[in-house]
Amino acid sequence: MKLLDWYILKKFLSTFFFTVLIFTMITVIIDFSEKVEKFIESDITKSEIIFGYFPNFIIFIYGLLFPLFTLIAVVFFTSRLANNSEILSIFNAGVSFRRLLRPYLIGAVFIAIIHALGSHYFIPEGTKTRLELERKYFDPNRDQGKQRNIHMFLDPDTKAYVNFWRKRDSTIRGFRLERFANHELVYLLKASSAEWLGPPDKWRLVNYEIRTFDGLKETIVSGQGEQMDTVLSMQPADFIEYKEQHEMMNTFELSSYIQKQRARGVGNTAKYEAELWRRTAEPITVLILTLIGVAIAARKVRGGLGIHLAVGILLGALFLILSRFSSVFAAGNALPVVLSVWMPNLFFGAIAILLIAKAQK
Repeated sequence: MKLLDWYILKKFLSTFFFTVLIFTMITVIIDFSEKVEKFIESDITKSEIIFGYFPNFIIFIYGLLFPLFTLIAVVFFTSRLANNSEILSIFNAGVSFRRLLRPYLIGAVFIAIIHALGSHYFIPEGTKTRLELERKYFDPNRDQGKQRNIHMFLDPDTKAYVNFWRKRDSTIRGFRLERFANHELVYLLKASSAEWLGPPDKWRLVNYEIRTFDGLKETIVSGQGEQMDTVLSMQPADFIEYKEQHEMMNTFELSSYIQKQRARGVGNTAKYEAELWRRTAEPITVLILTLIGVAIAARKVRGGLGIHLAVGILLGALFLILSRFSSVFAAGNALPVVLSVWMPNLFFGAIAILLIAKAQK
């Protein structure tokens, strides 16, 4: 690290954190103005608003806009260097464009590491706290899970049917369990009700009946008026689903959930897989947008900072639009999940290569 590297790195990081601070103030003011009536009318406390809601809302915005913050910061301070002829002086001193990129990439890697740590753990944990407060005080009916006529696979050969699920006390009315072997029904369990007893997967069945099939031979065990404690591979959480559920899980929980659903034979996990890949792809986006920002702003042009910022914000907006489209493609299985999530990086990576090739040397 030379003196020049420290100079550029300091400019980069200070401008980045200043940009983050400005956008934080703007987003907090806008969100507060939208929710001020809910804050007043609900029973949420001041401490929950100050220490629970807004800190987690802020880190959520960070996770959403970190690549855009990076691009704006790079374009802003690099354009100022170019307008002051500092970039030209650096080139005249024999420093190549590739060598100039070193402090930028160091700063981008530092920001990408922060973004990766936040995306994989801190932001999901904060999102969970924020959404729990919103459900508790603002929108208690956000649970999109079904209550009636629920079918679910417990594993590829075992299917459960629930006539009615009561969330209040975790009880089932009208339960049926079917187990198959070689596409033939070999086991059937019925119960008028089932009650959750606690982990690991303990349930109490009431008024049960068990039928086992061995070819044409059938065995019946009747438990009318009796109770039976058993273990079933399902939990109350399986009946609860929120729109933002994939955003509320840290990476360990998300990976575990995907594996659990695959083990059950459930194929529609695209939304969760897309979220998992996105958390790795977006830190790479920070590096790509840094290269684009340098290539755009290092050239001194007529219009200066204004032109550079306009181009930078346009590219940032294009990135956000493309990333939202890629999420829709991934969730809808229109394209393979990995390709859909990495599509913005592939697109902007090609732009970065083209701009660097044509950048002022």
